Amino acid sequence: MSTSETRPEPTPSDLRRAVREGYAAIVRSDPSAGSCCGPIGGCGVRTDAETLARQIGYDAAEIAALPEGANLGLSCGNPGAIARLAPCETVLDLGSGAGFDCFLMGPKVGANGRVIGVDMTHEMLARARANLPLYRERTGLDNIEFRLGEIEHLPVADASVDCVISNCVLNLSPDKAQVWREIARVLKPGGRVAISDIVLLRPLPQALAHDIEALVGCVAGAVLAEEVVDQARAAGLVAVRIEPQPNYIAAMEHAGDPLHARIAAALPAGARIGDHVASAEILARKPGVRTGCC
Repeated sequence: MSTSETRPEPTPSDLRRAVREGYAAIVRSDPSAGSCCGPIGGCGVRTDAETLARQIGYDAAEIAALPEGANLGLSCGNPGAIARLAPCETVLDLGSGAGFDCFLMGPKVGANGRVIGVDMTHEMLARARANLPLYRERTGLDNIEFRLGEIEHLPVADASVDCVISNCVLNLSPDKAQVWREIARVLKPGGRVAISDIVLLRPLPQALAHDIEALVGCVAGAVLAEEVVDQARAAGLVAVRIEPQPNYIAAMEHAGDPLHARIAAALPAGARIGDHVASAEILARKPGVRTGCC
């Protein structure tokens, strides 16, 4: 189907099924082939997962210490770098996948802290849980758990989390406003948000907005940056700000990936993907006084 054809708008069920199936396929594929936010040949930057992680700011030594298969190359940023985690805090990772950011956050919160990963894809959870014994052996810590659930309906208690992180996942949700309400619900007073995600700087052409492959590729599901701010504020969060980061999109534009070429072809003449799409750090806070966690 050409990009000039209008595709029917997918239903929320269509979106969830496409995302679940796409990410299950990633686990079953060879991660060394390189991918980002979709199946191999989809959204991925054409480089291996470790190289991509270094390009967007992850420490090479930390990556090398991860359990095998935790890094599937699904990141578009580094939320841990902006989370300012402290020992004994509880951190929640939305769409935790194979556990990449969770395994990195575990040592930062220490033995008295807790990391909770939530993902709706059984195959991702199985991969993450299979690596827990090796994580415990290498770190001496037993402070990470992975829960099955949708980010619109988090299996997490009210006011129980110090920090919510996520890495290139919120754009996949068919009900982003509900995700922000859930984030506000689970955060403790004074708790904070440190999210890396794809946002739009300008609207996408309609053909791309309804493109399932581009959705799983982390582009079609993104919304305008100002809409993200409005949704977070409507959920009751404050100090909301979005800070675009250039490295990921620059790599994406030069990757030579077929999906990216198709996206570029659908844009207005002379426009680049980076004119419409950005990887961004999304920061916010829940009102209230933050108390010590130890």
